[in-house]
Amino acid sequence: MEVLELARWQFGITTVYHFIMVPLTIGLSVLVACMQTAWVRTGKPVYLKMTKFWGKLLLINFAMGVVTGIVQEFQFGMNWNAYSRFVGDVFGAPLAMEGLVAFFVESTFLGLWIFGWDRLSKRAHLACIWAFSLATVASAYFILAANSWMQHPVGVEFVDGTPRMNSIGEVLGNSTQLAAFPHAIFGAFLVSGVFLVGIASWWLWRTRAQRDEHRQVWRASVRLGGWVGIVAFIGLAISGDALAKLMFEQQPMKMAAAEALCQTEEPAGFSILAVGDVRDPDCDSVKTFTVPALLSMLAYNDLSAEVTGIEDLVTEYQDRYGTHYPDEPGLGELAGQPIDYVPNLPVIYWGFRAMIGFGAIGAAIGALALWWTRNGRIPETRWYPRLALAGIAAPFLGNSAGWIFTEMGRQPFVVAPNPTGIDGVWMFTAQAVSDLSRGEVLTSLIALTTLYAVLGVVEFYLLRKYVRGGIEGVMPASTETTKEDAGDQDGDRLTFAY
Repeated sequence: MEVLELARWQFGITTVYHFIMVPLTIGLSVLVACMQTAWVRTGKPVYLKMTKFWGKLLLINFAMGVVTGIVQEFQFGMNWNAYSRFVGDVFGAPLAMEGLVAFFVESTFLGLWIFGWDRLSKRAHLACIWAFSLATVASAYFILAANSWMQHPVGVEFVDGTPRMNSIGEVLGNSTQLAAFPHAIFGAFLVSGVFLVGIASWWLWRTRAQRDEHRQVWRASVRLGGWVGIVAFIGLAISGDALAKLMFEQQPMKMAAAEALCQTEEPAGFSILAVGDVRDPDCDSVKTFTVPALLSMLAYNDLSAEVTGIEDLVTEYQDRYGTHYPDEPGLGELAGQPIDYVPNLPVIYWGFRAMIGFGAIGAAIGALALWWTRNGRIPETRWYPRLALAGIAAPFLGNSAGWIFTEMGRQPFVVAPNPTGIDGVWMFTAQAVSDLSRGEVLTSLIALTTLYAVLGVVEFYLLRKYVRGGIEGVMPASTETTKEDAGDQDGDRLTFAY
C-alpha cells in the first residue's frame, strides 16, 4: 500500500475507535447529572445509587476517551502535515476552544466531582457534574465546528494559496454545523439510553427470583434508558433529514453515492436495499426495493424534483476541479493521474443504511424494554437479557457507520469544496499527506493499532468488573453512608468518594 492509503487506514482506525467512547461519555454525563439532580431534590436513595453506579462507568469510559483522543490531533502533524498547513489558520480557533473546555473546565469540575463527595455541599457538588457534562457537550460543538468546515468551508478568504479565517462567527455558525451538532448529540443519547437498558435489564433479570434491595435502581434505569433511546431516535430522524437536505446541496456526490444513483432521475426513488454489486456502472440493474419519488421528497421536499446522478456529477466536478491530479512529486503514483470523483460505492451505500438500521434497532430495543417492564413486570425468559445486552452494540455501530459514511463520502476531497463559496478553498486527500516513507507510516499504524487493542481490552475488563459488581461495588457500607442512603437531608455533606 502507498503512504496515502496507510495514512488513511491509521486515521480511520484510531478515529473510529476513539469515537466509540465519545457518544457514551456525552450522553451518560448528562444522564448522570440528571440522576444526581433527582437525588438532591427528592432525597430518594434510588437516585443516589443510580448516580454512583452509572457514574463509575462514566469515569472509566471518559478516561479511555481522553487517552485515545489525544492521538487524534497529533495525527494532523504526523501523517497529514500538508493538510495541517492548509487548515491551520481556521482550525486553530475552534480546536483551541475545545482544548480550553476539555482540559480546563472538564478536568477541573470532574476532579471536584470525584473527590468532592465528602467535602462539598450537595448543591455545589451537583453543580460540578453539570459543569462537566455541559462542558463535554461544548467540547463536541467545537470539534464538530472544525469537521463541518471540512465538509463546507465558510468564513475565510483565500490568501497566497491558503484559507485565512475572517469570521469565527461564520465558522461556528456554519449551516452544516447547525445540522450536524444536534444529530451527533441525539446519537450520543441513543447510545447512552440503550447502554442503560442493556445493563439494567441484565441485572433486573438476574435478580428476578429474589427480593433484591436494588431492584428499583435497575427498573428505573431501564425505564429511563428506554425513553431516552426513543426520544433520541426521533431527534436523529429529524436532524438527519435536515442534514441530508444540506448534503444534497453541498456534497451531491456523497448523496448520489448513498443511493447508488448513477443516472439523473426526475422524480428519483429511494433505494431501500440493493442485491448485487453496486459498483456496477448500471446501478439500476441491481436495485431491488425502491420507494418511488421518495428521494426527491427527502432531497428537496418535492415529489417531482430532479436528483442529479453520479455520471452527470462527475462531469460537473471535472469541469470545476479538473480531470487529472497535478503533476507534483508529493502525490506519488497519483501525480498526473485521472481523478476518481466517485467515493467507494459499497461502503457509502451500505454505510448509509447501516447507520439508519442500527439506530432503529437501538430505539426498538428501548421500546421493547419499556413494554416488557410495564406495570412492574419483570421478563422471565432467558433471551431477554441476552437481547438487551447484545443491543448495546447497535447504536455504537450506527454511530461508527454514520461517521464512516460522512468522511469517506466526501472523497477524493479532504476539504470538500463549497459550491457557492470562494474558489480554491478545497483540497484533495492525496495532497494532504506528509512526505513520509511507507515504513514510517506502517510502523505508526501497527504501533497505534496494537496500543488501542490493549486499551480496548483494559476498558472492557474494567466495565465488566464494575457492571458485575453492581451497586455493592460502588456504594459504601459504613453506618454514616447508610444514613445518607436512607435519604437524610439534615447534613449538607456527602459521604462517599470514588
